[in-house]
Amino acid sequence: MATANTVSNIQIAEIAARRKSRRKIIERVWLVILQILLTLFLITFLVPALWMVSSSLKASTEVFAHPIVWIPESPQWNNYVRVFEILPFGTFAWNTLLVVVFAVLGTLFSSVLVGYSFARLRWPGRDIFFGLLIATLMLPEVITLVPRFIIFRELGWIDTLLPLTVPYWFGATPWTPLYIFLMRQFFKGIPLELEEAAFIDGASRFRTLVQIMLPLSKPVLATVAVFATLQHYTDFMNPLIYISSIDNWTLALGIAGLNANESYKASWELVFAAGTFMTLPMIVLFIFAQRYFVQGITMSGFGGR
Repeated sequence: MATANTVSNIQIAEIAARRKSRRKIIERVWLVILQILLTLFLITFLVPALWMVSSSLKASTEVFAHPIVWIPESPQWNNYVRVFEILPFGTFAWNTLLVVVFAVLGTLFSSVLVGYSFARLRWPGRDIFFGLLIATLMLPEVITLVPRFIIFRELGWIDTLLPLTVPYWFGATPWTPLYIFLMRQFFKGIPLELEEAAFIDGASRFRTLVQIMLPLSKPVLATVAVFATLQHYTDFMNPLIYISSIDNWTLALGIAGLNANESYKASWELVFAAGTFMTLPMIVLFIFAQRYFVQGITMSGFGGR
């Protein structure tokens, strides 16, 4: 009887081992399939970017040649030099840098203060106002274009960089509610005990925010900074509406202006060279901020008390 039980146990163990082995094989097969699909998606997204970089080094006759020329026979590095000779892209880059720096700083300033207020301070109607704030994300940006233009015209800000920077210090932009939401969610995930300990030690609310909350909020600050930088760096509509002088153009307007220039309208290799020049800083930014960016997106999804 004991021998039969032993044999039965061995058979059960063998069956379990075979099932486990079969399960591992199935998991590996699915993993390989998933990796293949992700690789195909990656290639799909990379092809336009690679074609842009390749076309920026082509002669004008190779850009739309059939079959497609992926590797130029003689790379035209001079295309990048010609871009700066046709239009003052150095000035455009400087204007874009000013807009991005001041607008991103303003976005962080307003998002931190408002997000902290919604997360930690208790005041009448707080949750109602937060719901209304989030609801504004569903409003198209074009709805506020005319009122904003009238206000900025009365202030004498038209054809300056002020409409592209100042409003962000007051959160008066369509994307600010999203950044406030991210900040609020992250602040709510920080234990209250840390603030309470600071209050017991005599720290003020502002000092607690600056010395305790902000150092712990680097991931979400980086996330908001990356989002805001991308938004302002690639913004075309607002500069188009508020800026007319070429001396105040941003890079987005510069590329459009390059394509609209009658002398170089068909020179797509120059447009692609300008596009490549404009894209590289964003790639570098994301590479350096990737760790904080992913962490900030993940942790902002959890709310505390």
